[in-house]
Parts: sequence; structure tokens; C-alpha cells
Amino acid sequence: MMGRPVLVLSQNMKRESGRKVQMGNISAAKTIADVIRTCLGPRAMMKMLLDPMGGIVMTNDGNAILREIQVQHPAAKSMIEISRTQDEEVGDGTTSVIILAGEMLSVAEQFLEQQMHPTVVISAYRQALDDMLSMLKEISTPVDPNDRDMMLKIINSAINTKALSRWSTLACNIALDAVRTVELEENGRKEIDIKKYAKVEKVPGGFIEDSCVLKGVMVNKDVTHPRMRRLIKNPRIVLLDCSLEYKKGESQTDIEITREEDFAKILQMEEEYIQQICEDIIRLKPDLVFTEKGISDLAQHYLMKADITAIRRIRKTDNNRIARACGARIASRTDELREEDVGTGAGLFEVKKIGDEYFTFVTECKDPKACTILLRGASKEILAEVERNLQDAMQVCRNVLLDPYLLPGGGAVEMAVSHRLTERSRALTGVEQWPYRAVAQALEVIPRTLIQNCGASTIRVLTSLMIEDANPGADAVLSATGEAKHTQEGSTSWGVNGETGTLADMTDLGIWEPLAVKAQTYKTAVETAILLLRIDDIVSGHKKKGDKEEQMGGQGAE
Repeated sequence: MMGRPVLVLSQNMKRESGRKVQMGNISAAKTIADVIRTCLGPRAMMKMLLDPMGGIVMTNDGNAILREIQVQHPAAKSMIEISRTQDEEVGDGTTSVIILAGEMLSVAEQFLEQQMHPTVVISAYRQALDDMLSMLKEISTPVDPNDRDMMLKIINSAINTKALSRWSTLACNIALDAVRTVELEENGRKEIDIKKYAKVEKVPGGFIEDSCVLKGVMVNKDVTHPRMRRLIKNPRIVLLDCSLEYKKGESQTDIEITREEDFAKILQMEEEYIQQICEDIIRLKPDLVFTEKGISDLAQHYLMKADITAIRRIRKTDNNRIARACGARIASRTDELREEDVGTGAGLFEVKKIGDEYFTFVTECKDPKACTILLRGASKEILAEVERNLQDAMQVCRNVLLDPYLLPGGGAVEMAVSHRLTERSRALTGVEQWPYRAVAQALEVIPRTLIQNCGASTIRVLTSLMIEDANPGADAVLSATGEAKHTQEGSTSWGVNGETGTLADMTDLGIWEPLAVKAQTYKTAVETAILLLRIDDIVSGHKKKGDKEEQMGGQGAE
């Protein structure tokens, strides 16, 4: 009895623990980071992915790539999750956050090999993160969100690394105008809801240069009746979310008719009901009626006689957008329509044919709080990529409006923070100073990757950058020590020019990033590294359908 092994886990469970798991997690994170490494900076390469449906995705947006990749390893899954978080929170920096998290874990590898306990590494990382965030605050410069040129520069920095960089001036203006349109200030609180109120409509065909922000809204619908007007100046607009058809009862009802007149009476009631709701609408003398539900033929007839254009079955989101653009209120019942529900803010309504579809435009609004971005382009793939890039640009713009602080881009911040962390680590005592210093080392991965993607010599440029950072104005001499001391402050804006791979002052190049994006990148990267270092046991077990049959067969064979 004594010699028999005790089975706690069921047989098809797999358990890994200790050092093996930590090394496995680190290598999984590094693999994910390597997939995306070439997608950083203005010289970024594109990735082409085939999704399960057989569609093609061409992009260099970190989040879009990882969304399509299917992975097995749990640590790799959590890495993919952080790029999604970054995308939802700030919209930009999805590639940097993955590369940084991968690097943070790979510098921790040597400490685990030296038998240092993960919690020691974690507490050093935590401390480094707090210091990094306070340093970012120190380095950052405030910006005036109303300065259009400065805002365009910031958005340009975000677009420069994307496929849209050829049309950057156009894209920057589109993004800025769209965000400015949907910006809303209520009792001191700013609200910028891009997702709901800045709709991107992709229409294949034409040139990318034809893309624009409409001062209003566009819907992919045509008028319901061919004789209705298709062009109205200064329309009065009524928005409904009820149907202009005879209402069927909620519960199922059967009517037995014995006399013929009763049948005529029922038909007459239906007609009268429709006439009544049309009269409720006509009373307000609108020119345009939008409804989310259907419009019966009879209702179309009445509306057409009153010279009212009707458009049916539009989406709820489109209805909300039209409401915000022209100042109308959406009514749920026709008998509750009031004069103040009518939108008069729009200057022009027209139906145009683009490609082979009809589109309804409600434009030239006086003070629209919602807009549509019309994108044109050669193919669906290009349009999808342009839309992703625009979303990033709009998010960046939104971040600056909500938190108007800037940092220099091009790896300059990373070098400055890295240098300051190294300085500070000398004051620390005990074992913790080593992982703390390793964080400083890990930050150098961003400028290093930028240089690699240009094809320049990594070591030479990085060393010159270190000296430049430590010793501003030094003629990038490659000294033997590699790191001179900080002699003067104010060298934080030296970074890598992503186009050429040489050193450059980011203030001259006009490459800026919002503080919100950088802070979120650092937080997410370090927290993920901490999370993955904490794991020391993975138990994985999934029953397969085939297993049971094998066991049954196995018993029989015995």
C-alpha cells in the first residue's frame, strides 16, 4: 500500500510549476513582442493576415495584428489582451506597449536564473513604475489645445508611423475637425465621444484625397417614394422611432367578421389611423421625416401630397447622430410631436449616388455636435487600414484635449527616463537596485527598435544618444565609458529620427506624443510584466471527446 503513488489531479491534467513556467511565460511574451517588433516607427513594415473567414487584413497597428492571431499559450493571451486595453483606453501606442512588456520580462529572466525571488523583482518594478510616472510629469510640457498648428503636429506624429503618412496633412485635418465637432462641454466636464458621434463611412472608389469630414451626417439610404424631393435647402427635420404603419396588436387577436360592412369598417379604421399619424406630422410642416421603423404605402402617399420627404429604417445610432447634428429631438409617438422637436440646424439635404449606392446627406449644419467622415479609396483593405489609422489619430487628438500635456516622441522620453532611473538606482541599497536598473535598461528597447527598423547601426546611435542625453551639446563623441554624467538639464528632447536612424532634436522635428498615451503605455507594460512574473504554476486540463472512447476501448483490450 505504501509504495503506490497518490494521484491528486486527474490523469489528463497537465501541471507545470516553478522555474519552468516562469521561463515559459517569458519566452511566450518575447515571441509576441518579436511578431510586432517591425511595426514600430515611421519605417514600419506591414503585416498581412488571413482571417478565418478568408478575408485579408493588411495593417501595422499592433492591436489589429494581435486580434487576428490565434495563440495557445495563456501568457501570450494576456499579452494580446493588453494591446486591446491600450487601444480602448488611449487608442495609440498599441505596438510600443507589447514591445515594452516583452522587454521588461526578458530583463527579469537573468534575476530568476540567479535564484532571486520574483516578489523582490516585482517590488523593484513597482517602485520604478512610480518613479517613471513622476518623471514623465516633470518632462512634460503643457500645450494650448486651441493652437491648431501644434495640434496638427501632435496628430501628425501619430499618423507618421502608419500607412496614411503619405496623406498626413489631409488625415490630420480630418481627425482634428472630427474631434472638434463632437467635443461637448457640460458644466465644466468635457465629453468627447468619438465612437458614437464621429462615424466613419467607407465608400470604395475614388481617391483617398476625396475623403472629408462632413459638416453633418450621411446615411446609406434613399428616399422611400420616387417623387419625393431629393434636394432641400434649410430643411425642417422630424426624427421618429415609431413606425408609420397600422399598428398590429401586441397580443395575437382573431377577429370574426359576419357582415361585409364590418370588413370595410376595419379597413377604414386602419386608413384613418394612418391618416391621423400623418396629420400629426404634417401639422408641424416639416420637409424631412426620418424614422427607424417602416413607412406604409398609404403613409408615403399622404406625406408626398404634403411635399414631405420621408426616409425609413435608419439605424438608431444614425438617428442619434442626426439629432445631434441638426438639433432635433427624437419622438417616440407622433401625437407627442412639438415645435421644439423639429431640427432646423441643417442647411442642406440631398441624396447623391456614389458608386452604385444612394447616400443621404444632411449637411451644412450650423453647430453640429456629430459628424460623418467620408472615406474614399481603391479597395476595401486600404479603406479598413485608413479607418484604423484615423481612429488612432482621433484618439490621440481626444487625449490631448482631455489632458493637454505633451512629451517628445522618437524614443527621447524613454532615453531620458532610462537615464534618470539609472541615476536614481545608485541611491538604492540591497538587492532591489538590480531589477530597478534593469527597468531603465528595458526602456531603451523603443529607441533601439526605431534604429533597427531604419537599418542604421544600433550600438553606435544608441551610445551617442546616451551621451547626448547625459551631456547635451556634447559632439556625440563615443567615449569609452559610454555614459557621461548629467551636466546640464534640458536634454530630454533628443531622440531617434525614425526616417533616417540618426540622432535628432524632437522639438525641431515637431514629433510630440500626448502624456496620457505614454503614461498608459508604461503602466500597462509594467503591470503585465508583474502579473506574468507572479505566475509559478499552470494547471491545464481539458477533456477531449476522443479520450472517453479511448479509455473504454483500452479497458476492453485489457
